[in-house]
Amino acid sequence: VQLQASGGGLVQAGDSLRLSCAASEPTFRDYNMAWFRQAPGKERVFVAVIRRTGGITDYADSVKGRFTISRDNAKNTAYLQMNSLKPEDTAVYYCAAGRTVWGSRASNVGYNHWGQGTLVTVSS
Repeated sequence: VQLQASGGGLVQAGDSLRLSCAASEPTFRDYNMAWFRQAPGKERVFVAVIRRTGGITDYADSVKGRFTISRDNAKNTAYLQMNSLKPEDTAVYYCAAGRTVWGSRASNVGYNHWGQGTLVTVSS
């Protein structure tokens, strides 16, 4: 499955953004969908994940209570609603799809399909 991420941009601290990740196939519904981010000079890290069934979600501690991941299987699209953005949220955000066990949900190895990334810049 191919993934296309969009929705990034330049915002001020406290603002909101919604990222989208569009999948190329209806098999989208068979995948756990996740968002990772990579800040300048740092490694790519887990942000959020939504399970392929049941709507179960998980978040990195740094975004809990501010970010919400969701999916619309009818549109083959996953979303990341980001509220109360902080300068430290500045990063390239990548969406990812994987069918591995839920225990690997926060690891890069849990996903074998990646979008191209969308840049989010939060000014202070």
